[in-house]
Amino acid sequence: MYAIIVTGGKQYKVEAGQAVYVEKLNVEAGEKVTFDQVVFVGGETPKIGTPTVAGATVTGTVEKQGLEKKVVTYKYKAKKGTHTKKGHRQPYTKVVVDAINA
Repeated sequence: MYAIIVTGGKQYKVEAGQAVYVEKLNVEAGEKVTFDQVVFVGGETPKIGTPTVAGATVTGTVEKQGLEKKVVTYKYKAKKGTHTKKGHRQPYTKVVVDAINA
């Protein structure tokens, strides 16, 4: 059984026991989190939401909070002698899916 959830403006296909990296959630490591925006539940009898499946939730445990690898942007103007270098590290939350309740 799998489900498609929406969090952080993105959709993720999840299964029980799977680790998913999602946009940062304000939850401490070790706490439980519930995703109630379930768009699709697959299995023997699939359920398609309009826009979400009524009563379906996905529960998981937050394993850790972290930052992705640095992305560097470099702007350079030829013949002007100017350049700009900036870096960015996107925060994420690692969630291990416990159960899909459909």
